[in-house]
Amino acid sequence: MFEYPQGYELIAGVDEVGRGPLVGAVVTAAVILDPNNPIEGLADSKKLSEKKRLALAEEIKEKALVWALGRAEANEIDEINILQASLLAMTRAVKSLKIQPHFVLVDGNKIPKDLDVPAQAVVKGDSLVAEISAASILAKVARDQEMEELDKQYPEYAFAQHKGYPTKLHLEKLAELGALPQHRRSFTPVKKVLETKFTDK
Repeated sequence: MFEYPQGYELIAGVDEVGRGPLVGAVVTAAVILDPNNPIEGLADSKKLSEKKRLALAEEIKEKALVWALGRAEANEIDEINILQASLLAMTRAVKSLKIQPHFVLVDGNKIPKDLDVPAQAVVKGDSLVAEISAASILAKVARDQEMEELDKQYPEYAFAQHKGYPTKLHLEKLAELGALPQHRRSFTPVKKVLETKFTDK
C-alpha cells in the first residue's frame, strides 16, 4: 500500500514508455488527477488490453485536472543515453502542465534532476499510484499511435505489430532493409546493421 506524501495539494504522477524500442522517441506523460472525479480501473498500462487503454486514455484526458506529454527524440537518446533522455522527457512533461504540481511522483528509482518541485521515485509506481498509472496509459497510447503512423510511412518494417521493440520480426526487417533515420543509432542491433553492408535509406 503506497502512502502519499502529506501536506501537498496538487500531486502529479509521471511515467515513460519506450525505453526498450530501437526506433522513435521515448514518450512520457504527467497527470494531476481530480479527486472529485475518480477514474475506475487505472493500472499499469502494460497489464491492460489495447481497447481498455484507449478507453481509459480518453477518460483521463476528460477527467484529470491537467495532463501533458513529453518526449525525447532518437537523436537525443543517442546523444545522452536512454536513461538521461527518459528523465529529460519526464521533466518536459511536468513543465508542460498548465497547472504546476506541488509534488511529483516518478515511476522507477530515479528522479529527474531538473524538476523545480519536490519529488519522490516510486518503484513499480505504475501499479501502486493512480497518477502514475494514468501517466503510463497516456504515454503508452501516444507512443503506440506514433508507431502506427510510422507503419503507414514504412509498412515494410511492420511497426504497427512490434511497436519498435527488438522482436524477432523487427530484427529480421532491420537486417533485411537497413536502418531508418528514426532508428536509435546507439542501440546495439541498429549499430550492428549500420556497421555492415547497409547504408541509410
